[in-house]
Amino acid sequence: MSKYYNQPLPSVTLAFMIALLPVPNGDIRAAERNEQMTAEDESRHTNRLIDTTSPYLLQHAHNPVDWYEWGEEALTKAKQEDKPIFLSIGYSACHWCHVMEHESFEDEVVAKVLNAHFVSIKVDREERPDIDEIYMAYTQALTGHGGWPMSVWLSPDGVPFHAGTYFPKDAFLQILEAISETWQNNRTQLTGNSSKIHEFFSSWSGGMKPAEGVLERAVIDRTAHLLAQRFDSAYGGISGGGTNKFPPSMAMELMLRVHHRDGEEELLSAVRTTLDNMARGGIYDHLGGGIARYSTDTRWLVPHFEKMLYDQALVSSIYLDAYQVTKEPLYAYIAADIFDYVIADLQSPAGGFYSTRDADSEGLEGAFYIWTVEQVKEILGEKEGKLFCAYYDVSEAGNWFESRGHAPAGPKNILHITKPPHVFAKQHGLSEEALREKIVSWRGKMLAARSKRVAPGLDDKVLTGWNGLMIASLAKGARVLNEPKYAKAAEAAAEFVLGNLKKDGRLLRTYRKGESRLSAYLSDYSFLIDGLLNLYEATFDKRWLDEAVALNDTLIEHYLDEDEGGFFFTADDAEKLIARSKNPQDGAIPSGNSVQAMNLLRLSVILDRKDYREKAEGIFRAFGGMAAQSPAAFEKLLCAVDFYHAKPREFALIGPAESDSTKAFVKAIYGRYLPNKVVIHSVSTAETPFTPLLKGKTMINDQPTAYLCVNYICQAPTTEPKKLAEQIGE
Repeated sequence: MSKYYNQPLPSVTLAFMIALLPVPNGDIRAAERNEQMTAEDESRHTNRLIDTTSPYLLQHAHNPVDWYEWGEEALTKAKQEDKPIFLSIGYSACHWCHVMEHESFEDEVVAKVLNAHFVSIKVDREERPDIDEIYMAYTQALTGHGGWPMSVWLSPDGVPFHAGTYFPKDAFLQILEAISETWQNNRTQLTGNSSKIHEFFSSWSGGMKPAEGVLERAVIDRTAHLLAQRFDSAYGGISGGGTNKFPPSMAMELMLRVHHRDGEEELLSAVRTTLDNMARGGIYDHLGGGIARYSTDTRWLVPHFEKMLYDQALVSSIYLDAYQVTKEPLYAYIAADIFDYVIADLQSPAGGFYSTRDADSEGLEGAFYIWTVEQVKEILGEKEGKLFCAYYDVSEAGNWFESRGHAPAGPKNILHITKPPHVFAKQHGLSEEALREKIVSWRGKMLAARSKRVAPGLDDKVLTGWNGLMIASLAKGARVLNEPKYAKAAEAAAEFVLGNLKKDGRLLRTYRKGESRLSAYLSDYSFLIDGLLNLYEATFDKRWLDEAVALNDTLIEHYLDEDEGGFFFTADDAEKLIARSKNPQDGAIPSGNSVQAMNLLRLSVILDRKDYREKAEGIFRAFGGMAAQSPAAFEKLLCAVDFYHAKPREFALIGPAESDSTKAFVKAIYGRYLPNKVVIHSVSTAETPFTPLLKGKTMINDQPTAYLCVNYICQAPTTEPKKLAEQIGE
C-alpha cells in the first residue's frame, strides 16, 4: 500500500501477466548472478548513456539495451514510434540493481526484446528524485511495496500501467513479451484505467485536506510514545514486521525532544538501546568508521553494506543529540568516527562530499568487510588475533551464513561486539585502558590490510541536498565535540556547493567531473539552508547566514504554494511531469517541507521575520491533517512543530569569537541538550545590528558578554560562563 494514498490502485495488470508472475518485491533474492561482461562485450556495446555524468547510468553504458536518459528525445521517440516506455530506476550502490543488470540488461535476448518493442529509459533516482517519487508512489499503490531497482511500464505520454521492482530474467522476459503483444493487439487492457491513474496522481500531489490550525503539542507527545512502543526492547530500532532495520534517526530525535520536556525514561531508554546496539553491531564499520544503510536482521549484525552520505549525516547527528542528553562517551566517539570516515573517504579534495560507497566489490556483496579467523591471525599474530576474534565475534564457522551466489563463499565474519568493553576486559584480565590501546593497535593493522583489498565502488557525484545534510551535522559536531576540524570540513563543502552548484542565484542538483546540471529540488534548498544555519552557529561567520537567507527567499519565490501552503518539490519553471509533488512525508531522508518548516522558524526568530513564521504555519496547516492521521510518517515535521510550540532560547554573544570567554559561553550552550534555540554573535558593539536580538546588546566592561533571551526579553547579561550555565538551567 502506498504511504501517499489511502486506497490501492485498481489493478491494471493483465490476468495472464499475473498468472505468469506475481509482482515481486525488492527483497526477493535472485538466482546466482550471471558472470560480468567481458572486455570484448563492453567494446561491442556502447549506448548513449556513455555521455552522462551519473555513475549509475554509466554502469549501464555498455549494456546491449538501447538506453535513453529521461528527456525529450526518449519521450518523443516513444510517441513517434507508438511504443510503450520501459522505465528502470535505481542508484549506483543498489545491490539488486546490479543483480538485475547482470541477469537481464547485459543479456542479448532481453536487450533484443527491449530494443524492438520498447523505448528504454534509465534514471538515477538520486539525480532525479522527482521522477523516482512519482513512479514509486504508483508502484507502492499498485503492488503494496516498493524498492529498487524499480521497473515501470508507461504509455508514451508518461502514464504508468504496470510496475514492480526486481524481476528475475525469465519472469522479466515473460512480462516484456506479454506487454508487447497486448500493446499491439488489445491496448485498452493496458491503458483502460488511465483516467483513474490521473485521478490517483491528482489526489497524491495536492488533494490533501488542510488542517485549520497547527497541530497541538499533545500529538507530538503521543507520537513519541507510540514510536517507543514499536521499538524492539532487546535491540532497539523498528523492524516494521520484517527483519530489516534502518537507523530510525528522525524517530529518535522526536523522542529525545519529548524526553527533554517531560523526563519520560521510556523514551530515553528506547533511544539508548538502539544507539548502543547499532554501535556494537555489524551495521557500524568497526575498522573504517561509518554506518551502513540498514541491517538485514533484527540484531544489527548483517548490514546491507552500502554507505550513503545522508545516513552518515543523520546518524551522526542523533548520536550527538544523545551525547548531549546522557554524556555517554560512546556516543561522542561514534559521531566523531563517522565524521572522520566521511572526511577521509567521502570528501573530495575540492571540498564537496561524494554520495555513496557501494555494497559490492569484485561482484560480491560485502566482500570488502568480512574476515576469517585465519586472515585475522595472519595480520595480528596468534595471541592478539585470538583476542581480536573473541572481541569481534570472529569464528571458524562464521557469523554471516548467507549462501547466495553473489555473497562471498565460505565462512564469513562481520565484525561486531557482543560484550561491553568493560565486561570483556575483566573477563580477559585486562584493564579498560589496556583494552582501548589494543583496539587502537588492532584497528590500525587490520585497516591497513583491508586497504589492500579491492574497494567497493564510489559514486563520486556531489548532490547539493545530501551535502547540506552533512554540513549541518558536521557543523553541529564542531560545537558539541569542540572540534574545529569538523567546522573546517563543513566550510569546505559549503564553499564547494555555493561555488559550483549555484548559478544566477539558483541551485543545481548534481555535480561530477566539472559539470553541474539539473535544477535543484525543494530538499536541495531546505537541506542546504539548514546546513548553512548550523555553519553560522559553528563559526559565527555571517556570510553563511546571509547565504541561507538568500536561498530561503529564492525557495519561497519559486517553490511555495501560495494558495494552500507548503512547498512543491519542483520549481515553478521546472520540467512538467505527470504530477507536481508536494509530498510532506519523511522517508529515508527528511521531507523538504519538514526541514524547511524548521528553517523558517529559526530564521523568524533570528531576524524577527513574522512572514517566515507565517509560512511555517502554512506548512503545518497544509499537512496537519495527514500528520494527525499518520503522525509516525511525519517525525521531522513534528520536531518543527515542537520548536513552534516551545519558547526557543535566544543566545546573543558579544565579543571576539576567539576569546576564551566567548568559547566558554559556547561550551556552556552546547554542553547540554537544547533542541529549541538560536545562537547569534557580534564581535563588538560597534557593529550595526543585523537582527533585533543584537539591538542594544553591549559588552560589559569590555568583556565578552552573553545574553539569554526568550521572545526578545532577556535575563541580566553576564560576563561569566558559569552564570550563563546557571541561567540555562533555570
